Amino acid sequence: MTEQQEASEDAVMTRIGQAVILLHAGDREEARNRLGAIWSEIGEEGDSLHRCTLAHYMADAQDDPADELAWDLRALTAAEALRDGPPAPGEQHPAMRVFYPSLHLSLAADYLKLQRPEAARVHLARARAATGALSDDGYGNGVRDAIARLERRLAAEPGGGPRPFPEQSP
Repeated sequence: MTEQQEASEDAVMTRIGQAVILLHAGDREEARNRLGAIWSEIGEEGDSLHRCTLAHYMADAQDDPADELAWDLRALTAAEALRDGPPAPGEQHPAMRVFYPSLHLSLAADYLKLQRPEAARVHLARARAATGALSDDGYGNGVRDAIARLERRLAAEPGGGPRPFPEQSP
C-alpha cells in the first residue's frame, strides 16, 4: 500500500470519527448526513473496516428502528467479509473479533425494539458467545454489562422467562 493510500484511508476513519463526535454530542441529523456522504464515497464494495465502522455508527444515528436494523446488518455483513476473505493490505482479521459482541448486541436491541424477541435472543446469544474476544477493560466490561442488561430485559418480557437460547441445547 502506498503512503497516499494509507493517508486516504486514515482520512476516512478520521471523518467517520468526526461524525461520531457529532452523534455523541446529540447532533444526530448532521452525523447522519456526514456518515451518509462518506458511505456514498466508499460504497458497498469499499474497505470492510470502514464499512463496518460507518454502518455501526450510522445505525445509532437512525430514528426508525427498521432503519437502525438495516444499518446494523450492513455492519455485520462488512465484519463477516473481513472474517471470511483474505485480509486486504492494512486489514487485520483478529482485531475484528472484538467487534462481534457489540455488533450482535446492537442487532439484539434492534430486534427487541421491533418486537421480535426470538430474533433478539439469537443475537444476544451470539453476543454472549463472542465475549471471549473482549479484554477485561472498560470497553469489554461495558459490552458485557450491556449484554447482561439486555438479557434481564428480555427475561422480563411477557413469556420471556428462563429458556435456552437457540444455539444451546434444551
